[in-house]
Amino acid sequence: MKQRHLGSQGLTVSEIGYGAMGTAIGYGPSDDTRSVAAIRHAHELGVTHFDTAELYGWGEGEELLGKALAPIRDEVTIATKFGLTPTQGQDSRPDHIREVVDNSLRHLNVESIDLLYQHAPDPNVPIEDVIGTMKEFVDAGKVKYLGLSNTGEDAIRRAHAVHPVSALQDEYSIFAPHDVDPLFPALEELGIGFVAYSPLARGFLSGAVKSREHFAADDWRRDMAWWRPENFETNLAIVGELTEFARSKGATLAQLALAWLLARKDYIVPIPGSRDAGRVTENTTAADLTLTAADLAHINKIAPDGGLGGRLG
Repeated sequence: MKQRHLGSQGLTVSEIGYGAMGTAIGYGPSDDTRSVAAIRHAHELGVTHFDTAELYGWGEGEELLGKALAPIRDEVTIATKFGLTPTQGQDSRPDHIREVVDNSLRHLNVESIDLLYQHAPDPNVPIEDVIGTMKEFVDAGKVKYLGLSNTGEDAIRRAHAVHPVSALQDEYSIFAPHDVDPLFPALEELGIGFVAYSPLARGFLSGAVKSREHFAADDWRRDMAWWRPENFETNLAIVGELTEFARSKGATLAQLALAWLLARKDYIVPIPGSRDAGRVTENTTAADLTLTAADLAHINKIAPDGGLGGRLG
């Protein structure tokens, strides 16, 4: 698989990564054995960048990813995040950051974290204090590169002035393009890469979308606007048109959605996640699909406003 640069500080990763949230939380029951097999299969197919967070099981997700990658640790980059709480609040106080990062190193069973993100802004802690604390770990050799997630332009610029930011992570897909698009000029000016989470729109662009009644009680999608009854049929119609276009390109819907991201900017790295090895194969081979400017225009015509209801509406 081809490589892409995240930022201008030296971080190089596979053009498609792996997002490990679903191995621990968010999408109903999981099986650790299948998850480990899926993670290792992703690496066999050329994936070298793996993403997790403290939030994903409060250590359990990191432990699972660390176990899966232990035999190939020197061949991959691992990203994790701090800053959220079990009560859905934010906590980026310096002492808390230090505690969480030390825990993450232990859970992952690694000597250093390749990419460390603040998971979400904390309105009670200036970003300069946050990035300054993160820099301590870089200086100590425990973290290699720094990132921000779900962050606006002003905070990105202020953070970058304290220590170079290598990557911004946010949700981005055919169904959720508009919140992120305005940030790209600043990222290009500052030399910051972009990691797209939920690139398949939480499964709506997977080719196997189901109504929310099919989801387990703890599945986050039950409360998302794309699945609400007033939006669901319209979004299904959009998916139908995208699926037909994907078939005309000899691809699946998921492959089209990932190729769309790769074609948008050469510094975008999508991180689809799946607990199924077959799905992992489908996702990673999206890198073989090249979309033209005309293809991108056609996709925009089908979904000019993304998915109906908005990603958080």
